[in-house]
Amino acid sequence: MSERLSQGRTVQGTVVSDSTKRRNTITVRVERKVKHPLYGKIMTRSTKFHAHDPENRCVIGDSVIIRECKPISKTKSWEFLERLEKIEREVL
Repeated sequence: MSERLSQGRTVQGTVVSDSTKRRNTITVRVERKVKHPLYGKIMTRSTKFHAHDPENRCVIGDSVIIRECKPISKTKSWEFLERLEKIEREVL
């Protein structure tokens, strides 16, 4: 049981913000599908998490995996684990 607690929960999501004001922080949107309790329609719900990215490797649009960790700040208790898909940006 202690092994599971040390690992933390992992989720996959998309980077929606990598603000220069908040160095080492990315905002990740995690989407999940839920069934409406009465009508049965499948709906998409999303949650945003602030994650620690110490090397500032992620850009907006990247698909990433984040892991739950001990609180780093008031709103940040997730850490960047790996990037699954990198988005190439065009230079104008």
